[in-house]
Amino acid sequence: MSGGPIEDLGRVFDRVADTYDAGRPAYPDEVFRALSEVSGIDLDGATAIDVGAGTGILTRALRARGSQVIAVDAGAEMLARLVARAAEEEGVPGLAAVLADGNALPLADGVADLVTYAQSWHWLDPVASIAEARRVLRPEGSIVGCWNFNHAAAADWLAAYEARLAEEVPAYCGPAVEQWSVPPIAAAFEVVEERWIPWTRLIGIEDLLLDLRSHSYMAALSLEAADDLVDRQRAELRAEFPEGLLSVPMRVYLAVGR
Repeated sequence: MSGGPIEDLGRVFDRVADTYDAGRPAYPDEVFRALSEVSGIDLDGATAIDVGAGTGILTRALRARGSQVIAVDAGAEMLARLVARAAEEEGVPGLAAVLADGNALPLADGVADLVTYAQSWHWLDPVASIAEARRVLRPEGSIVGCWNFNHAAAADWLAAYEARLAEEVPAYCGPAVEQWSVPPIAAAFEVVEERWIPWTRLIGIEDLLLDLRSHSYMAALSLEAADDLVDRQRAELRAEFPEGLLSVPMRVYLAVGR
């Protein structure tokens, strides 16, 4: 690949591949039930192209439900972690992992039932990426975008946590910013169904802080600045939750083009 914004982004996330793999949340079962219901596609036996697959959070979940997955990402380290994790899972054969840009998929026309973007479509060109998705889909295929978000409005402590990030991190983007909204993937489809799927993530404070370190706005900080910020968040959280366990209200935004 030649140098450019997507390749630069791949290098940013490569720097946080370890924390991304360890800290980012999975998707609740209801997401996959909703995906099958809305798209009419049985995940067992479906062929999916997971664009911006990262370390494979959605890739592994689809494979566990019987899908054949081609994982696409612009980060070599992210893909290497994805392949290694898949190889560790008992009974799961090797998968296809493609180092590529979701704006120009190196795949043949009409090969997939699903093209998925998990936490990734907002990094791509909104026109080129969807045109490529349509090209590689079969006639009855679906385009799927999903994002896992902290539901800050559902807990005062979480709202305060996000507010501290907004105050201290110049590149922060999240629910503490007034103009923040979900990526406008629904506008790219002629027909789309959108759902919000609530769930609760039970994790330790250190796991939440690993998740924090995996975000691009944290990767933009110097290591010293990131460490200092994490230390301040840890102190605030430990003061409020001395037992170290958090119940984090979450919600998944799911958009499916049929």
